Amino acid sequence: MELTQLEYFLTVARMEHLTKAAEHLSVTQPALSHSISKLETELGVPLFERKGRKLHINRYGTMFAKRVETILREVERGKQEIEQSADPNAGVIYLSYLNILGVDLIPHLIRQYQEANPRITFNLSQGDKGTILEQTERGDSDVMITSERPEEESYTWVPIVSMPLYLVVSSAHPFAARKSIRLKEITGEPFVGLKHNCSLRDSLLARVHHTNFTLASTYDAEDLATVAGFVSAGLGVSVLPRTAGLELEGLRWIGIEDEGWVWEVGLQYPKNRFLSKAAQKFVEYVEDKFK
Repeated sequence: MELTQLEYFLTVARMEHLTKAAEHLSVTQPALSHSISKLETELGVPLFERKGRKLHINRYGTMFAKRVETILREVERGKQEIEQSADPNAGVIYLSYLNILGVDLIPHLIRQYQEANPRITFNLSQGDKGTILEQTERGDSDVMITSERPEEESYTWVPIVSMPLYLVVSSAHPFAARKSIRLKEITGEPFVGLKHNCSLRDSLLARVHHTNFTLASTYDAEDLATVAGFVSAGLGVSVLPRTAGLELEGLRWIGIEDEGWVWEVGLQYPKNRFLSKAAQKFVEYVEDKFK
C-alpha cells in the first residue's frame, strides 16, 4: 500500500466519479481504475459500488476513508515540521556537548548565535564523550562539541578553542606556591585520574607517555568537576584546563613547562551524514567565529 494509492482513493471517494477524479489528479482513467482495484484486492473488500464510470462509496470505503484522511493529514503535518526544522533561519539544531562545557562555552555560544538568528532553536543533550558520540552516530544530534579530535577520517573537526592545561594541587600541597613546573617532578605523587568515559583521559595518557614520567593513580573520577573536588580536598594532584566550573576554593593552578599540554575543544560531525540547512548554517558560523 502506497501513499499515492491512498491519495487516489480519497479523491475518488470525494468525487465518486472516475473520469473527473482522473482529470483532477492528472492521471489516466485506466491507471486510476487499476490503482483502486489493486487497493481493494489488498484490503480484501470492495470500497465502491460501481455503475459505469460513476462510483458510490460503500460502508467499507467510508470506514477506510476516515482513517486515510487521518493518515494523509499526519503525513502533511510531518512534512511541514521537517520543512520548519530544516529552515536555516527558523529551524532546530540538535546539539550534543560535554557536561563541563555546559557551564560556560555552550550557553555563551548559543546566546551569541541566537542574537544573530533569533528564530533558531536548539535541542540540547549533554553527557560524557561516549554518550554524545552515540547520540551523534545514531543521528539524534546533528553535531557535537567535544574535546577530543576524531580518530576516524569519516568525521569533520572544526576547532573552537585551545586552552592550556595546568597542574592542580590543593592549597596545602608543597607545590602550592609554585608558578610553573615540569611534570616529571610529580612522579610518585598521588594522582586523581579520569575514567575511560571522559574525553581528557586518553589525551592525558598519551602526553604522559610522551613526556616519560609515571603517574601514581589514586582515584579515577567520572568527570572534571569531580577531579577538581578531590584535588581541592587534598586527595591528590591532577591536570585540568582552567575553565568555568573547575575553579574551586582551595585549588592552586600551576603552569606546565612541558610543551604541548593544551586542551582542545571543537565541533565534530560525520562527513557523510545529511545536515539540515539550519545545522549547516551553525557549522559555518562556528568555523567563521573561531578561525
